[in-house]
Amino acid sequence: MKFSCEKTAFLDAISIASRAVSTKSTIAILEGLRITAADTLTLSGYDLSMGIRTEVEADILEPGEIVLSAKLLGDIVRKLPNDVVYVETDEKLLTTIKCGRSVFNLVASASDDFPAMPEVNAEYEIPMPENVLKSMINQTVFAVSDNQAKPIHTGCLFELTGGRLTVVAVDGFRLSIRRETLEHAPAEDMKFVVPGTALREIERILHEDGDNLAAVCPGEKHILFALGKTTLVCRLIDGEFLNYNAAIPTSFEYTVQADTHELITCLERVSLLVSEKLKNPVRITFDGSVMKMTCITAVGKSYDECAIDGSVDNLEIGFNSRYLLDALRAANDETIHLSLKGALNPIVITPTEGDKYTYLVLPVRLKANA
Repeated sequence: MKFSCEKTAFLDAISIASRAVSTKSTIAILEGLRITAADTLTLSGYDLSMGIRTEVEADILEPGEIVLSAKLLGDIVRKLPNDVVYVETDEKLLTTIKCGRSVFNLVASASDDFPAMPEVNAEYEIPMPENVLKSMINQTVFAVSDNQAKPIHTGCLFELTGGRLTVVAVDGFRLSIRRETLEHAPAEDMKFVVPGTALREIERILHEDGDNLAAVCPGEKHILFALGKTTLVCRLIDGEFLNYNAAIPTSFEYTVQADTHELITCLERVSLLVSEKLKNPVRITFDGSVMKMTCITAVGKSYDECAIDGSVDNLEIGFNSRYLLDALRAANDETIHLSLKGALNPIVITPTEGDKYTYLVLPVRLKANA
């Protein structure tokens, strides 16, 4: 095998494929990247639950396939000068990496033992712009559960109905929903649950300003995400996802409008006393058109207030500040609607126009006179 490649492009490909590499595995070859030089140069990582394959532009002089330690290869290429990298492997798998005056000689592994990624026989594909998929993941994945007792909620539900895609995440304390009408969606309705770990990697790979089309291709047990020159394959999660529509209240006592940035900065200031050890809730008192926020922990007390557009009479409610902040940051709008019913009912955050997203956060029971 013999090829040359620009250092930056090679390093980017190594970084992407390495996201699916096992860092501590009893199977040594899973800590490696499979490098395939054929018509194109392809790098693959696979940890038996998620696989990533990415192509990179290269000048291929001799075809071949080897496996090299992902960490070592990444560390070497990262430190090389910004020039063309030359890679050559002999019949004994001795691999030489040259760039500028730097030369590394490594012993590669044969690719025969590297596990094959699952083939995904997708009946339909759901195409959408990269930036839409990225924002749909970004605005929901934070609410994915990390509780393995309910594996179905460690992923996001993708539900396609009548050309409208809804992505949902829930962890027992909050619920996040993001909706988007797609131009070229298949007519068939479908739903499936994708692991949160895979979605976080997809979010990192996708370009924020990319209008290029990505494709979501669900199979029977696995799903394939086609992201430009990169393909990610992972296993779908089986089980019955929460009936999220039933969890959202249909009537409220109050709906007010708030400046998102002002509300976030106010809540961030009050939450400065909260830490991993001191997880006290933030107490929010609605007094007319003002939200008064208080937090009391073992280190002291904080207070701030935020104006709202609308009026709520004498309602006191407590929240885990991180859960509320996650939802407010995800909203990504200048102004939002806050809908409330009572001190023991969830707060629901929605856009001032349309229904692109819905965030629900359950309250925390407050101690009297705290």
